[in-house]
Amino acid sequence: MHIVVCIKQVPNTTDVKIDPVTNTLIRAGVESVINPFDTYAIEEAVRLKERFGGKVTVISMGPPQAENALKEAISLGCDEAILVSDRKFAGSDTWATSYTLSCAIKKIAAYDIVICGKQASDGDTAQVGPGISTHLNIPQVTYVKKIEDITANKAKVERMTEEGYDIVETPLPCLLTVVKEINTPRIPSLKGMMKAKSAKITKWTADDIKADPKSLGLEGSPTRVVKIFTPPARKGGEILSGETVDIAKELTELLKDIVI
Repeated sequence: MHIVVCIKQVPNTTDVKIDPVTNTLIRAGVESVINPFDTYAIEEAVRLKERFGGKVTVISMGPPQAENALKEAISLGCDEAILVSDRKFAGSDTWATSYTLSCAIKKIAAYDIVICGKQASDGDTAQVGPGISTHLNIPQVTYVKKIEDITANKAKVERMTEEGYDIVETPLPCLLTVVKEINTPRIPSLKGMMKAKSAKITKWTADDIKADPKSLGLEGSPTRVVKIFTPPARKGGEILSGETVDIAKELTELLKDIVI
């Protein structure tokens, strides 16, 4: 079984700064880490390899420094790593990003399952995973909290819902997005860290994955970030004190003034 994991390198901070000209994240001088939800995807892929055999290939689309995230994934048990990096990808929205990653996965050709984290911490859209499945034309199951079983031609999973969970069967190949309830990510072993240190990261450009230039970067992005701003601070509320009956009457009068 061949499992492909898509990961993203994100800023390791909640104090995110925005470039007022480009409306994009300022990443210079900010430590980067593997997107937290992607660590659960890596862990689940490695567990599947341990249960059913096969190999795990991890892919990331990003700048050259994303190679560090891929090496960390290898230290956690992934077998091979691919960095898809090209200036042509700059400014990609979720649609262009999912298209680019799907082109890389098509180049891999033989795969059974693609696993992604539920969403990225710097965008929170949860759109890239489903977008990849759309470009690949394979079934998807999102918000997966447990993979019950995998056979030669199908997977049985539990999908988290607001009311509980659904049990879903899907044919292979398929794409799964996972939530943090699915597992507890391991820490790198000494053997894993040594393997990662000497690991060779495969690097692909837009030409290598035969991507359509018109579908990449800003040109291939149907959405644009037009403006980003910090909402104005809210004014302090009014606190009513006294007996409950008196507070209720006073509140009623205040609401009347607002509504009427």
